[in-house]
Amino acid sequence: MTDHRLDVLAALADEIDERKQVSPETSYTARLLSQGVEKCAKKFGEEAIELALASLLRDKAHTTAEAADLLYHMLVLLAASDVKLVDVMAEVARRQGVSGIAEKASRPKD
Repeated sequence: MTDHRLDVLAALADEIDERKQVSPETSYTARLLSQGVEKCAKKFGEEAIELALASLLRDKAHTTAEAADLLYHMLVLLAASDVKLVDVMAEVARRQGVSGIAEKASRPKD
């Protein structure tokens, strides 16, 4: 099995959670979190677009950097939303081995 370094992601999530207690004057993460879910969601969306555009350029280094930015901003958004990475990973595990079509069909309709 490939080492995906998910321990790094978990450590980053813990660090972001700790930054909730730090002054926004000294931490970019704390500054983002202090601006609320709306700002964190906007930054996440911007990073998602940047990743999509980088992938279209077929530039691996740029795509890798943008993917790292996206993961960081996803974790910040989760922290701003009081959602724990462990809960997201539990949901991913729950869906593992289930057809994407079947999983989508099981979701409540809006």
